[in-house]
Amino acid sequence: MIIEIISTGTELLLGQIVNTNAPYLARRLNELGFDVLFQSTVGDNRERMTQVLSVALARADVIITTGGLGPTQGDITKEVTAALLGRKLYLHEPSLDHIKCFFTRRNLNMSDNNLRQAMIAEGALVLKNSFGLAPGTVVETEKNTVIHLPGPPYEMEGMFEQEVAPYLIQRFGDQGVIFSKTLRSFGLGESALEEEIKDLIKAQNNPTIALLVRGGEITVRITAKASDQQSAQKLIDDMEQKIRSRIDKYVFGINDETQELVTGRLLAAKKLTVALAESCTGGLVTNRLTDIPGSSEYLTGSVVCYSNAAKISAVGVPASTLEEFGAVSSQAAQAMASGIRNLFASDIGIGITGIAGPGGATDDKPVGLVFIALADKKAMQCHQYNFIGDRMAIKQRTANTALSLIRQHINAL
Repeated sequence: MIIEIISTGTELLLGQIVNTNAPYLARRLNELGFDVLFQSTVGDNRERMTQVLSVALARADVIITTGGLGPTQGDITKEVTAALLGRKLYLHEPSLDHIKCFFTRRNLNMSDNNLRQAMIAEGALVLKNSFGLAPGTVVETEKNTVIHLPGPPYEMEGMFEQEVAPYLIQRFGDQGVIFSKTLRSFGLGESALEEEIKDLIKAQNNPTIALLVRGGEITVRITAKASDQQSAQKLIDDMEQKIRSRIDKYVFGINDETQELVTGRLLAAKKLTVALAESCTGGLVTNRLTDIPGSSEYLTGSVVCYSNAAKISAVGVPASTLEEFGAVSSQAAQAMASGIRNLFASDIGIGITGIAGPGGATDDKPVGLVFIALADKKAMQCHQYNFIGDRMAIKQRTANTALSLIRQHINAL
C-alpha cells in the first residue's frame, strides 16, 4: 500500500506559510501502518497540478491532498482531480446546507463563490467537515483512492482523525504498525559514524536505518514495520544493540532527549553542581540548562563575561593572562573555569571563550576558534576547537560541545 501526500498552495512554494500538514499526515499514517513513500508540493496552477496528480495516480495507491478546497478561483484541487478522472462536479446540497448554516449562525452574508466549496465529483464519498466550511471527499477508482482534505491545519487534522483514519482502516484493513526509535549522538561526524555501521546499513531490510544531521548532532533512526508495536519494538531492540556495540560512547539520548536534559539528569544523579563563565556563547549553555525544570538543583550560577573587564572583575581572570595570551586562549578559558568554580563554590566550573565572527579574527586566531575549559577539585582540562559556520552555528556547536564535555566528565568519574 503506497501513499502519496500532495500539498497544494502557491504560498507554500513562496515560503509564506510553513507546511505542517505533510509532517502531521506522514506521522499519523505511519502510526496506522501505511507506507508514505512520496510527498509533493504544487502551486495553484492547473497545468502543474495536473502533472503532479498524474504522476501520483501512476505510482501511488492512495493520494491525499491538502488545500485548494476554498471558495476562490485559485482553489482548484477538486476541479483538476475530477477532470483527470473523467468525473463531473455537481452541487452537493447537504454540503451547501452546512455552509449556509455556518453563515446564518454568525449573521453573515454568504457570497456566491462559497457555492464552489459544495461542488463534489460524481461518485465521491463526502467527508463531513465539523471544523470549517469545505467538505472533504474520497474518490475511488479501480486503481486509486484520492482523498481531498482542506488546507487549514485545524480543519485538516480534525477531519483526518474524525473521517479519514476510520475510512482507511475500514477500507484497507489493519496495516500493522510502523514504529521508530532514534539514537541521538554527538562527537562523531556523519561520515565517520556511517563507517562504523556501514555494513548494517547496507544489509538493512526491516528494520531500516537512517542517519540525520540536526544541529551538529547525528541521529540514527531505526524504523520497523510489524503486526503490532511489541513485535516492531523487538526488531528495533535487536538492531539497537548491534548499533550501540559500535557507537555507544557517542550516544547521549533517545528520541526527544536533548543534551541539556541528559546532562542535567547526570548532574542530579551524581549530586554534582556546575557553574559557567561564558564569553562567545553569551549565556547560551546556561540558557539551555535552565530550560530543564529543576535545574536549580545542579546549576549554581553563571556569568556572561564578554569583555576583558568583565573577565577580570567578575570571574577573576588575571589581567596579565589576558595581556600575554589574549582573551581567546586556553589560559583565559582555564582561568575562567577556575574562577567561576570558586565564585559559586560548584563542583565543576566551565570556561568558554572564542571568536564567533564574522569579525574579530586575526591571522593566528580565525573565526571559529574556541577554547572550552573544565575544572573540578582534582584537575583542569582544556580543549581547543575550530568550528565552521556562521555566528549562530558556531555558538550552537560550542554549546553542544560544552554540554558533551560535562556529560563525558561525569560518566568518567
